[in-house]
Order: sequence, then C-alpha cells, then structure tokens
Amino acid sequence: MRLLRAAMAQINPVVGDLDGNRKKIVRWIRKARKTGVQLLTFPELALTGYPPKDLLLKPSFIQKNLDAVEKIVPETRGLCVVLGFVDYQDDLYNAAAVLHDGVWLGTQHKIYLPNYDVFDENRYFQAGIESRLFALDCALLGVNICEDIWFPGGPTMDMAKSGAEVVINISASPFHAGKAPNRQQMISTRANDNLVFLLFNNLVGGQDDLIFDGRSLLLNPQGETIARGRAFEEELVMADLNLEEVRHERLKSPRNRRSVFEARKHGTLLPVITSRGATARPTGRTADALKPELPRKLLAAPPDPCEEIYRALILGLTDYAAKNGFKKALIGISGGIDSALTAVLATDALGAGNVLGVFMPSAISSRESAEDAKALAKNLGIVLKTVPIRESFDALLKTLKPLFKGRPRDTTEENIQARLRGIILMALSNKFGYLVLSTGNKSEVGVGYATLYGDMAGGLSVLSDVPKTQVYKLAAYRNDLGRRPVIPERILTKAPSAELSPGQKDSDSLPEYEILDGILHAYVERDASADEIAALGYDRATIRQVIGMIDGNEYKRQQAAPGIRITPRAFGTGRRLPITNKYRG
Repeated sequence: MRLLRAAMAQINPVVGDLDGNRKKIVRWIRKARKTGVQLLTFPELALTGYPPKDLLLKPSFIQKNLDAVEKIVPETRGLCVVLGFVDYQDDLYNAAAVLHDGVWLGTQHKIYLPNYDVFDENRYFQAGIESRLFALDCALLGVNICEDIWFPGGPTMDMAKSGAEVVINISASPFHAGKAPNRQQMISTRANDNLVFLLFNNLVGGQDDLIFDGRSLLLNPQGETIARGRAFEEELVMADLNLEEVRHERLKSPRNRRSVFEARKHGTLLPVITSRGATARPTGRTADALKPELPRKLLAAPPDPCEEIYRALILGLTDYAAKNGFKKALIGISGGIDSALTAVLATDALGAGNVLGVFMPSAISSRESAEDAKALAKNLGIVLKTVPIRESFDALLKTLKPLFKGRPRDTTEENIQARLRGIILMALSNKFGYLVLSTGNKSEVGVGYATLYGDMAGGLSVLSDVPKTQVYKLAAYRNDLGRRPVIPERILTKAPSAELSPGQKDSDSLPEYEILDGILHAYVERDASADEIAALGYDRATIRQVIGMIDGNEYKRQQAAPGIRITPRAFGTGRRLPITNKYRG
C-alpha cells in the first residue's frame, strides 16, 4: 500500500501583510509537521493575500514577497509545501511555489486568468504557458491555480495524461450564496474524469467586499469527497491517500488508456521536475502505513441558506473591522428592521461591549420606534445613546428659509434629517474611532431609496447585498437561535418606514418588496431586459419604474460605503456601469 498523508491549510491571510502572512504560514507548516503530514498546501496568493490589486504595481512589494518565500524554504524540511505567491520572470505571474525538503523545487504559473465579475487578473499578470509535474519520493504531483480547474480540458487533464496521481488546485474562490454545491460538483467531476486524487485548497476570510468561504475539498479518483474544510473558518484539512487507488482505477478505464496513448503519440507529455531521492515516475514505490492513522471524520452537512449568509456576513464584518484596525462599531438605530439586523450582526461579530447604538429622533419619529430601539438594545446588551435632531433640524431650516422662499416642502427636508444623523454618526466616529456601519439593504441601495451623505454614510454597509425580503428571513433565523428573540416582534411585523415625513411608508414610493426584489434580481443579477422580466409575470409599469430608479441612481451607489458580497452580482467591483449613461434596456 502506498500512502500519502496530505493536508490543506485553509488560512485567512491579510492583503499586503507579507511578514504576518509568512509567520502564519510557518505556524501552519510546523503544526502540520507534528501530525506526520508529507504534503501540505496553501491557498492561491496566500503570501500576499487575495486580491492584492495595485500593490502588484509596486516593485518593492513583489521583491519582499519573493524574499518571504525564500525565508519559508528552510521550514519545509521533511515535507512538501505548495504555496501561492507572486512570481517575477520578465513579467508577473500568479504562481505556486513547490518547496520540498528545504529546497525550492519548482514553480507553476497560473494558465487561465479570470477577467470577469470581481476578477481583474489580466491587468496584473501574464498567463502561464506550460504545466509541469513534480516527482516526489512518494507521489507524482500536478499543481494548478484556481481558474485552471474550471476548464474540463485544461491543465488537470494534461497532468493526468502525463501520469499525475495527485492534482493540487490552490484557490481563492469568492463566496456567494448557493455557490458551494455547484463548485463541489465541478471539482468532483474533474477528479473522476481524470482519475486523480484532487486537492482543492480554498482561501477563507473577508477582504473588503469579498468573502472567501474555505470549504476546501479532498476527493478520491471516483470523485467522492473524503475530506472537506469547514465553512468560514481556518482549518487544517487532512486525509491519508492510498495512491494505489489511482493505478487501480486507471487500469479499469479504456478512456484513460487512450488519452495517455494520444499524449505519448503526439509528444505532449508534461515535463517532470524530480526531487532528491525520487525517480521520474515513482508509481511503483511502496510505503509503510502511516502511524498513527487519522481518525475518520463525518463530513458535516452543509448549512441552510440563512445560516450560510448569516455566517458570511459575520465573517465579512469581523475581518473588515479587525484588518482595518477597528475594535468598536457604531450604528444609527431607528427602530426598523435593517438597523436592528445590523446591530445584531455587529454584536455577534464584535461583542456587545464593542457596539454603540445611537437613536436620533426627530419630531416625526414615533413612540413605537423609540420603544423598539430601546428594547433591541436591552436584548443585545449594547449601550444606546439618544441624540435628538429636532433643534438642529429647525435651526438648519431657519438658515435655509431665505434661500428656499417660495418653494414647497419636499424630499429636501426629508434628506436634511438623514444628513443630520449622518453628521452625528461621523462626528462620534471621528472623536472615538468607531467604525460606522450603514444599514441600507440591497433593495433600497438598488433603487436609490436612501440619502447620499445621510443614512448611506459609513465605513461598511453590512446589508448592501441583502435584499429586503432576505433581511426579514435573516432576522427570523437569528431570533430562532436563542432561548428568546433578540429582535422585538413589532420590528418584524410593522410596515417599513423611513419616518422622514408624517405617516410615511416605504410602499408609498416603492412597489411591495416581494415584487421589487424579484425585478431587482432579474435586472441586476441576470441582466434581463424589460420584456424578459415582463415574461416572468411582473407589471410593465412597475418594471419601468424599478429599472428607471436602478439606472438613475448609479451615482449614489458609486459613492456608497463598501458592502459585503453575498450574491452573484453585488453592487460594487462586480458590476461596473457608467454613471453617465443614456441606455435604457
């Protein structure tokens, strides 16, 4: 029996923290060595963090990243480490270093560079042109990087044809809700089609608007998952691989035999880099069973949709605060559902002692809103300060009265209230160093039902990719977790209102949220036309209204605080429309 103890370090690096990331990598190498690991992998660009963006244009950054790899090399004595870094060979490459037994054995460049959605790798990297294999004393390995694995006839197939027994894919695959099952099915297909053990080592953590969910996978040649990393957590994912399974499955497979024949016939077998003590084809080498044997772990069931999104938001908020040096968060609490859910998320992420709520009533604010804000704060155990804005509002109206003479009251006065609240929150942020969390949801952000420099003010918009209907589901999910609900029932059941004018309801200006969210999803996430949306059963007048609001408010969204991406198409880096734009679809 030929066994290989393989492990994936599913880690959470910090973009640009080369020294900190190096030290983290070394800690995981030392931890893995104690468990008898022979092969250890790290995610894509683990050394620099992902995505490093224009840091890659700084020559000093590239050199320090290369120096850091050299410092890691001596730590690899006794095992093989595959590590994501930035290589420089006449140009920049997204690369994997193969470090074996204290030697930098070789480097594999990423071949397929994604340049869609949130990815912009053609801006920075040259594409690799050749795959290669690495012969260790225990196995023949192939290494590829993230996008490379998504192509059925890509590097993985080339590696398998040339005899690779284990294919490693180091990845930084961003999260969106519902992506994990599709990704796992794709990885399973690659393993089974190519009859290899496949290690998919994914990044974990929050980086600006992106979330990386981990859930690294280790699959056998039948495409079965034998180890899976936890979602949204750092972890060492390990398994013992019986490499005889590869040989056995390939002997049974005529298609594998034919593909190998074609590769030999056409001279397309990949070059092999050989380590000390290894032959170019170590397929007949035997090894004693590893001791102690790893305990078998049951694969955890995937989280339900609300749990998955909730945990993603917690990770995004936690990392955004910690990685940017914030310990405390500040939230304007209105007594409504959005600020309530934001406050709950902040409390779960940062701790009740690190969250301050501010209730800023005007003459229009209802008694119920004040009661609900206080009840929420009490349930969460956070401090709630009340800062009335009535006097400030009246004083500002008096100042503007000569300029507004002859003009009726309209949304201008409504927005002044929201902007006064923004001034108060930002003043407290400046004075005490709090991170202001804005509270708008995707439905409001999408159609511009928010005040620029008012309730949109802040350092992070936690719910900006969460539609209003999903906000209610997440609130109900969180209430069900504890012995008693933390969000008061009335907040969940009362009609949504901005409370900027007497008797105001969201439904006065917007379609019902179930309708709005359906149109928003089709138009923004599916790029559907008005006719295509109408074919789904929505009223054409409502479609025109919603599309007009979405298209007319791009200028607001591009000035908004960054949000946390949880859908396939969030407002932000993944959706790049011009502000000045006359096209109406």
